[in-house]
Amino acid sequence: MTDWIIQTISELGYLGIFLVMLAESIFPPIPSELIIPFAGFAAANGDLNLLGVLAAATVGAVVGMLPWYFAGRLFGLTRVRYLADRFGRVMAFNADEIDMAVGWFRRFGPVIVLFGRLIPLIRTLISIPAGLSRMSLPVFLLASTTGALIWNTFLTLAGYILHEHYEMIEVVLDPLSYIVLGLVVLLYLIKVATWKPSQQPS
Repeated sequence: MTDWIIQTISELGYLGIFLVMLAESIFPPIPSELIIPFAGFAAANGDLNLLGVLAAATVGAVVGMLPWYFAGRLFGLTRVRYLADRFGRVMAFNADEIDMAVGWFRRFGPVIVLFGRLIPLIRTLISIPAGLSRMSLPVFLLASTTGALIWNTFLTLAGYILHEHYEMIEVVLDPLSYIVLGLVVLLYLIKVATWKPSQQPS
């Protein structure tokens, strides 16, 4: 995957960055921790412009979030509540808990989306509850763009400063992805073990 990312960016430039970041937002296993630092390295070499790298990466990331957002919006809260009480042990949440989560998301959604874009794995998944809670598209785009821009700026500048040692960033940040994944799995197992049906029918 690493060779494909480097080859795509090297051959297609800004379009390559856009396409790879688009894929990264749709398929979480593709690591932005390697994509953007390499683009920053290319900018340090003079092959690309630093602002152009940021623009291509951010636009690609935001466009890639939209399918998950619309999937959540189209699937709808009613279906999720139904599934939660019918297959709640597997989903780990009942309808009451989903209502509570959506309530929090409707209240603090923009902040949750913004900071969610800074956390590996969560970056992609955060778009689904945004759609389920029917967050307005302009607000979702603003919060997502802000979060993606912060994340991309950090990684681009890191790659720019470290230059040919840009791959060190992945070595440092990659364990964070496993930690987040481990916490998500642990939380899921705890919820499965303690799951109870909702008090009211969905």
